[in-house]
Amino acid sequence: MRFLIDFFPIGLFVAAYKLHDIYVATAVLMAATFVQTGLIYAIDRKLQTLHKVTLVLVIVFGVLTLVLQDERFIKWKPTVLYASMAIVLGAALWIWKKNFLQALLGSQLSLPKGVWHRLTVVWIGYFLFMAAINGYVAAFYSTEAWVNFKLWGYVFPVVFIIGQGVYIARHLKTDTDDTGRP
Repeated sequence: MRFLIDFFPIGLFVAAYKLHDIYVATAVLMAATFVQTGLIYAIDRKLQTLHKVTLVLVIVFGVLTLVLQDERFIKWKPTVLYASMAIVLGAALWIWKKNFLQALLGSQLSLPKGVWHRLTVVWIGYFLFMAAINGYVAAFYSTEAWVNFKLWGYVFPVVFIIGQGVYIARHLKTDTDDTGRP
């Protein structure tokens, strides 16, 4: 269910682009992201920072795209989002000596400190990779190719999350007694 909530704005964006143009698709993306944020809030009764930042960036870059009639703004929004996330995680980890990933997910996952550190570094790398690849496609390919990349590019986060799950599973603490039985 959560994957559908996460996926539907981009799905509607691609459909609107295929049926109309980038400007209609941008308006649809803005509306769908607003609805998505509302659904997440209704389910969780709170919003993660990433949801808030995503909504703000979609609205800001969407408005710029529509008002200025310049598709470059919406095409560069993912690059700005991913690069910002990498910068924040990196600055927190290496400058402020805080692990934001652990702060966000630590109540849900019990992992050793070293594992949290490695996960954060991997997330920084992932965000930088996604920023770079989106920036490359946005700069050097047509809008049609970029929209198709947005749709098929969902393979990157799926593979990344599965990889994270496999890595995390090895380090999760289980509730067992002294005999090793649950």
